[in-house]
Amino acid sequence: MRALITAFIIAATLLAAQPVEVDLELVLATDFSRSMDYGDLVTQRLGYAEALTSPDVIEAIEGGMIGRIAVTYVEWADAKRQRVLVDWTLIDDLEDAKSIAARLVRETGGTVRETSISSGLVFAAGRFADSPFTAFRQVIDISGDGPNNDGIPVTIARDAVIAQGITINGLPLMIDTSDPVWHLSDLDTYYRECVIGGPGAFVLPVFGWEQFPDAIRRKLILEIAGLSPRFTTDGPIPAAAYDCLIGEKIRDRRRGIRN
Repeated sequence: MRALITAFIIAATLLAAQPVEVDLELVLATDFSRSMDYGDLVTQRLGYAEALTSPDVIEAIEGGMIGRIAVTYVEWADAKRQRVLVDWTLIDDLEDAKSIAARLVRETGGTVRETSISSGLVFAAGRFADSPFTAFRQVIDISGDGPNNDGIPVTIARDAVIAQGITINGLPLMIDTSDPVWHLSDLDTYYRECVIGGPGAFVLPVFGWEQFPDAIRRKLILEIAGLSPRFTTDGPIPAAAYDCLIGEKIRDRRRGIRN
């Protein structure tokens, strides 16, 4: 009898340790570098909270083969600073989504000087190793308002991430900034050619904060459904097509002026 009880306990423990299957594991990776002031951070978090709880997004989640996804929300800045605002959370109905939204709304925290998209991607990819879920599709949804200017080159990080079978989608924030030195008028092209990659990867630019919640909602629906808008890429574009070190070159010019 004792042997049967022991066997039952072992079996139950092993079963409990098995990852929960979901349709999608999604890392929402957002910029909190100095170019994003506190108001921008709040607007960004509110936009994600609003999108995650929208009826269209919930319908997309419930319409999946399994009917649930797993989400974690992180913020990134320079090469040394990344933070997890919401750890891996299961969403299979509106109440789950509301719990994430509530945590995003009440979070606080300031910004950090540099912009390291590359470190943000590496950190986001590492989140999958800590996930208690499993899915056929793993996606990093990364948003930011400027080019990489800290850490390793963004293309090196991108290639390493997509080599793991992870898709990177981009949400470039092409919004007027008080610091025109770092502003790229073709940030959407930079993201498309230097940041995103993997099967069906796409870029969805935002041209004003008033567009942000709707853009996030649309992006989430596409990612949950495994669809893509018109601009997609199945892998990295040759470096010769665009200067993917533009951010580092701007940084070096600024340092030269100071010296």
